[in-house]
Amino acid sequence: MEVFDTSIVEQIEMKMIRPSNFAVRDKFQESLEMESLMSSIKEHGLLQPILIRPKLNGFEIVAGHRRFQACKSLRWRYISCKIREMSDKQAFEIMLTENIQRKSMDPVEEAEAFRKYVLEFGWGGVSELGRKIGKSEEYVSHRIQLLKLPEEVRKQILVNKLNVSQAFELTNVPETRLLEFTNKIMQKNLTVKQIREVKAAIKEETLYESESLNSVKDLKSVVPIVRKVKLAKKTSLALKITLARLDSIIEEVEMNIEPEQRKELTDFLMGIRLKIHSMIDEALRFKNSYINLKLKNR
Repeated sequence: MEVFDTSIVEQIEMKMIRPSNFAVRDKFQESLEMESLMSSIKEHGLLQPILIRPKLNGFEIVAGHRRFQACKSLRWRYISCKIREMSDKQAFEIMLTENIQRKSMDPVEEAEAFRKYVLEFGWGGVSELGRKIGKSEEYVSHRIQLLKLPEEVRKQILVNKLNVSQAFELTNVPETRLLEFTNKIMQKNLTVKQIREVKAAIKEETLYESESLNSVKDLKSVVPIVRKVKLAKKTSLALKITLARLDSIIEEVEMNIEPEQRKELTDFLMGIRLKIHSMIDEALRFKNSYINLKLKNR
């Protein structure tokens, strides 16, 4: 069946147009980019009409918020508009698609918009939303998962100290270890593979300690022991992160240095790796023996 575009293009008075109540971005920041857009519009005019829809007592912007703001700053009285009837859901999908294609949203803004579509407004699941915006179900789901992270961690994504892949790996880290682990990731710039290795170690240690502490009746009496065990765990974690970084260096040597030139360097790095392994084992033995011997006597 042939689909006809029933849109109408007209000059609309600026004061009759308002931003959308369903805007996918919370704010539109003044920037050099906005100044450049204003300069371009001033010189060449508005090359593409903004998209609006009729609403009570006026019109609502669907696509073209930045162009509207630029023209408003230029004190235009009228603006060229493409007017189209559409539902709230259709308008939101268009706004979301436009911003994703222009890459104007940060990952947290995307996550909030996806959450609204799926959970707050109930317009469809992650699969349907993914199809609408040209993204995979995994992409949508992973973005929404970022909202589990505390604001302090999400801020690190916004300032590019933490990338999305690193942040996603933090969504199932125990809350008691989250901020410490986040700082380690940023300091060492750990890869996803390295993060998963450390997470596996954290999970194993947390399970072991939980089982040991559950056997103790008087938890107040073991607070000093728990503090010492925690320090031993931090030591073990620091060593495991160092080991993960060293493995990355060894892998880099294997990939980038000719075989006849890398033997001495590889032997040196492997020697350090064995020493770090030995230190990790020592730290674990200390922690485990302290739990077994000290808590058994309580």
